[in-house]
Parts: sequence; structure tokens; C-alpha cells
Amino acid sequence: MMRVSLFVLALLAGPATAETLNFCWTGANGYTMTGRMTIAETAMARTIVTERDVTGFKIAGYHRGQLLGTWDMATRAPSATWHLRFDPLSLTFLTGGSFSGTNSQGWNADGNVENCGNPGFGFNSGNYAQDICLNGVYVADSSIDPATPLRATRAAVSPRCQTAMPLSKTNNTEK
Repeated sequence: MMRVSLFVLALLAGPATAETLNFCWTGANGYTMTGRMTIAETAMARTIVTERDVTGFKIAGYHRGQLLGTWDMATRAPSATWHLRFDPLSLTFLTGGSFSGTNSQGWNADGNVENCGNPGFGFNSGNYAQDICLNGVYVADSSIDPATPLRATRAAVSPRCQTAMPLSKTNNTEK
């Protein structure tokens, strides 16, 4: 009887659900990056989500709308940098700090933008700047202020980061 009860409870619980979010980063001089990540619904209740909580993650880099390269966690090399800090309440990636703190990102690019796959595309947000690297080379022209907000959305995004996605939460009083 106990086995049957456990089986019925497992069926009723169903599969764990996940949240899929999109994001679009606008760098300097026509550089952009789009991405998509999947996070288990249970992790969305945490204060900070890290790379350990992410079940799917892909990014694509562009220059003036033309694809430069891609990277994803599923095919990453064991030596590739994979460092993510995300606030699920505000749907914001934490930016503008060092890897030893909570405000930084390293997606196939370390804090010095040196560990970038070759060939490969990577993104870094540290205490110096937010920027990309391509095929092992730091793209200085892409750099923007390290504290620039990077938000996720449930809406679709485009390579030129043209979307109707809200850039920040606002109180909408219209009915």
C-alpha cells in the first residue's frame, strides 16, 4: 500500500517546471548580444541564482546586426569560464563587480576577458566594464560602464535589441 501511495504522489506532483527568460545586451559601437536561459521554478524563489541553478543557457553576439559568434553552457569546454549571478525578483543580472563578490558575470570570458574560447564568443561584466571577446580577443570597442543594468524578460528579443521589453519595473496605473 505504501508503494502505491508513493507512486500516486509522484504522479500528482508532475514534472518540475522551469522559467525561460530572454535578454538583450547593448554594448558600444553597434555590439549587441542576445541570450536565453532556463531556470528551475524552485530556483526562481531564491535571492540570487547562480550558474549552478541554470539548466539551459545560450548567447549570441552581433555587430550591427550581423552574427559574430555563439556560446552555450551545454557545449562549453571544461576550462571555459561560467560565472552567473542573477536576481530573479527583479529579473536583473548583477553587474559591476568582481568575481569574488556578487555583482559580476563571466560567460565564456573571465574577469580579465582572457579566457574566451578560441574559436568562441564570450561576455564579461566585471569592475572595469561590460564587454565581449571573440576568438580569444578582447573587443575593447564593445565596452560599456560596468554598472549598466542588464535585465531579462519573458518577451522575445532581437539581435539589435529592439523590443517592447520594459527596461525597468514601473507601476502601471492604467486600467
